[in-house]
Amino acid sequence: MAGIAFGSFDDSFSLNSIKAYLAEFISTLLFVFAGVGSAIAFGKLTSDAPLDAPGLVAIAVCHGFGLFVAVAVGANISGGHVNPAVTFGLALGGQITVLTGIFYWIAQLLGSTVACFLLKFVTGGLAVPIHSVGAGLGAVEGIVMEIIITFALVYTVYATAADPKKGSLGTIAPIAIGFIVGANILAAGPFSGGSMNPARSFGPAVAAGDFSGHYVYWVGPLIGGGLAGLVYSNAFMSSQHVPLASDF
Repeated sequence: MAGIAFGSFDDSFSLNSIKAYLAEFISTLLFVFAGVGSAIAFGKLTSDAPLDAPGLVAIAVCHGFGLFVAVAVGANISGGHVNPAVTFGLALGGQITVLTGIFYWIAQLLGSTVACFLLKFVTGGLAVPIHSVGAGLGAVEGIVMEIIITFALVYTVYATAADPKKGSLGTIAPIAIGFIVGANILAAGPFSGGSMNPARSFGPAVAAGDFSGHYVYWVGPLIGGGLAGLVYSNAFMSSQHVPLASDF
């Protein structure tokens, strides 16, 4: 079984840990700025018309590219989580301590929030769009969709980045992670919003002052990410260790 480790304050406040939190803050800021910025740009170019197929593709591609870069630049410092659901799944699989994971969450949420307020400023006060469940669907459908797509994301993180057996596959981890996020947004965007990331949803909600239905984007991703962490670590990883964040 996966070994969940609480960790110690000494480790969580070491210089390397502080650097990891800063890296998570910066990576999340860069990702959210690009992702939310693409949605704001679509609204400006289309006079806030409803999202159409070309717009969905453009936003999905922007998120995929943005996450690819955000993971790549943070990988050697923090592991490039950029997502509380990824951190949660890795903690349940014994890949990061719970205490360090909490500080990762704080850094990720702050990075997303700062990114969204920066977007409001540089766009002249344009509205920051929030995630919401599609018309005709309820919270349950949204949560289930988020569970499925976040499971796919965190499973990909484990297979390409966290598994000690990954070998040379680890070099393509940021690309694979970006690709699965882009693909999932194409599949789930019109239904649940395609978040997979509580931080990606949190920053816009703070900047917009609108938390309606926000729980969907915590419950779904955390369940999906947690399930992926438990399944992969217990079914496919033969030994347990708690590496430094930069190990993957």
